[in-house]
Amino acid sequence: MVQGTQHSAEDPRNADIWIWINGALKPREQAVVSVFDSGFVLGDGVWEGLRVAGGQPLFLEAHLDRLYEGAKALMLDIGLDRAGLTRAIEQTLQANGMEGDGVHVRLMVTRGVKRTPYQDPRVVVGPATIVIIPEYKTASAASAERGISLFTVHVRRGYPDVQDPKLNSHSKLNCITACIQAYTAGADEGLMLDPHGFVATCNSTHFFIVRKGQVWTSTGEYCLGGITRGNVIALCRENAIPVFEKSFSLTDVYGADEAFVTGTFAGVVPVHTIDGRRIGDADVAGTGNARGPMVERLQGLYQGLVARDVAHRKAMAPAR
Repeated sequence: MVQGTQHSAEDPRNADIWIWINGALKPREQAVVSVFDSGFVLGDGVWEGLRVAGGQPLFLEAHLDRLYEGAKALMLDIGLDRAGLTRAIEQTLQANGMEGDGVHVRLMVTRGVKRTPYQDPRVVVGPATIVIIPEYKTASAASAERGISLFTVHVRRGYPDVQDPKLNSHSKLNCITACIQAYTAGADEGLMLDPHGFVATCNSTHFFIVRKGQVWTSTGEYCLGGITRGNVIALCRENAIPVFEKSFSLTDVYGADEAFVTGTFAGVVPVHTIDGRRIGDADVAGTGNARGPMVERLQGLYQGLVARDVAHRKAMAPAR
């Protein structure tokens, strides 16, 4: 079976998780929302995925920045301030005894319940729906070495006046369509172009290439403002690694020395094949390790950043 960066092994503990819904913790089998909810009816909402390490939601401030910015753009009143939402996340983790690593949280906010299934936002009859789902999920260690394959899909990342790619909305059909095309082509994820034919991003991660010691990624104009993407760019600049946000084509990609993707769940993952073309010297020796020297270095730098963020959050946390 094809495995993308978001896949993880089944964990039986997830059958007994407690899920936070509008201020109440519900066991998994009772955690439901209305069929009239705006998210179900129309995909009207915003969301964030949070990786938890050492019991701490990583880079939480950046994730909340993106969530509240998206909600403001949609004129969606979340109904909780940042401190209240932070407490809700902490309460959910504590209720599940999730004090270590290997946890992923999906935070979802919709416009709330409608009186009738109709798109007008004014027909909601209550506050926003907030759901926090914590799960035991660990990214594949094998993928971090072996890498993944990509297939360039026909689905484009569109102009912001059609559906702004900066919005992390519940409406993800363009990415789902890209995902379907990629896995039916035998690849792990889909590589998506922008309206001009330049490389934009992947269907669920952000894309980078390495050429002659330089790290390239897209301009960012046609992709979500990725938290891990931004962290990797910052790490490059802090460590004297030349990094450029620029337009580049598939020809540049096919001739790259290395390629990798970034995401909240998996971190930094190498790419060994794109559209049937091996990238650089990825696993030419058949060792199962597709990492080039730059990817391996960036993985180490990112792990160090994660460790620092966890240590900072633990130091700042009030004593219990």
